Amino acid sequence: MSEQSGPRELVDYAIRAEAAGFGHLVMSDHYNPWLESQGHSPYAWSVLGAVAHATSRVEMLSYVTCPIRRYHPAVVAQKASTVGVLSEGRFTLGLGSGENLNEHVVGPWPHVQDRHDMFEEALQIIRPLLAGERLTYSGTYFDVPEARIWDRPEAHVPMAIAISGKSSAELAAEYGDAVVAIEPDANLLDSYREAGGAGNRYGQVPICWGPDEKACRKIVHDQWRWSGLTWKVNAELPEPESFAAATQTVREEDVAEAVSCGPDVEKHVAAIQKFVDAGFSHVAVVQVGGDSQPEFLEWAQKELLPRF
Repeated sequence: MSEQSGPRELVDYAIRAEAAGFGHLVMSDHYNPWLESQGHSPYAWSVLGAVAHATSRVEMLSYVTCPIRRYHPAVVAQKASTVGVLSEGRFTLGLGSGENLNEHVVGPWPHVQDRHDMFEEALQIIRPLLAGERLTYSGTYFDVPEARIWDRPEAHVPMAIAISGKSSAELAAEYGDAVVAIEPDANLLDSYREAGGAGNRYGQVPICWGPDEKACRKIVHDQWRWSGLTWKVNAELPEPESFAAATQTVREEDVAEAVSCGPDVEKHVAAIQKFVDAGFSHVAVVQVGGDSQPEFLEWAQKELLPRF
């Protein structure tokens, strides 16, 4: 979670996570944290490159990168291929249509319909470049006079596309190799399969492990209360201060109902199991609270991972 830890810490946690036995790592790609109390937001791609070099086994995924404003899609393809080379084929490019929070730093945030159209154009650019093609592209939003990626891993970097409904599931089936979702919703995965999708299915579940459940609940309320907003709201708010204002009436108990807190491994297993039961092939576990990552990883190695 790049919003709650600095770049050196993130690389260290990745190394520790691999040693603990985790099979894959995912990383958010933000310019700002959701809330000021999270306190961080380093450049994801520098960290991914460092993690690719410092690890040897775990798979990696950007969760997720927006290729329509802050980054041009041709540049996204280049850096994804570079991380693919550095990781020796362990990297998957996760893509989504983004949030105002991160993308408005380079200009106005487009209307939602324009964003969806821009995202499809971006996929039409990125996919052939990742496959090694020399591309010339002229679209409504993006132009690529001529581009080719010179350094690529032996196998092309797969694309995982974030889905939230039927139309995005169809887009993922058409252009992607896998899907990303944040809710344990079996219907979403059904839509993906019905559209012809057959790739990996990546989910993400927040937990807050710690010896004191009350302390965990306070951490979750301080740093994770934004997650209860609908995605339509999350995509539009421009600053961490906006998320703080939008969540000022959210209570500690409200967030604790959605995020498993405390030392009880059974509660955390149940939270993860919801994604497994919904049909996800990979589940990323976010430990809410940057300061507790080393202790969380030790606990996960001893108690959580053996359960799966």
